[in-house]
Amino acid sequence: MADIGHSAGCPFHKGEREAQRRAGAGDVAAWAGDFIRDHMPDQHRDFFAGLPFLVLAGSDAAGRVWVTLVDGPEGFVRSPSPRQLTLETGVDPHDPLHGAFQAGTEVGMIGISLATRRRNRMNGMIRPTPAGFAIDVQQSFGNCPQYIHERVVQRVATQQPTTSHVSDHIACIG
Repeated sequence: MADIGHSAGCPFHKGEREAQRRAGAGDVAAWAGDFIRDHMPDQHRDFFAGLPFLVLAGSDAAGRVWVTLVDGPEGFVRSPSPRQLTLETGVDPHDPLHGAFQAGTEVGMIGISLATRRRNRMNGMIRPTPAGFAIDVQQSFGNCPQYIHERVVQRVATQQPTTSHVSDHIACIG
């Protein structure tokens, strides 16, 4: 990974620290170490493992940032250690992030419990596994639920995707 100016013990790179200085935010780096960790506490590990989906963000080969939902059957997320999540699922081949899920790709992730409005963030590096992929943790922290509205989430049976056929510029969904 390229050195982007992280200081020992500081979760913010030099550009983030400069933006905070210009915004008059004070010394955010001095207190951020209390909640931005290089590992997941047990409550985050349990939280992620109990979710029906995760939201991942990353860049494609052209550097464009994309966000995707990753889901799977109950128990598809596991945390074998405080520094790792494993996901037994894949990303649809048509998803713009499909090609980005290679070893060493940096991703940002958020887990949201819509029923309780709880959310936790994690940033890390992708590593393919035989059953899906793993994310090696670089940063883990909780987020405020301020803009999350309570929702009920239910798992539903997977539907077969529809196919499109184009003929004479007319699309038929079948």
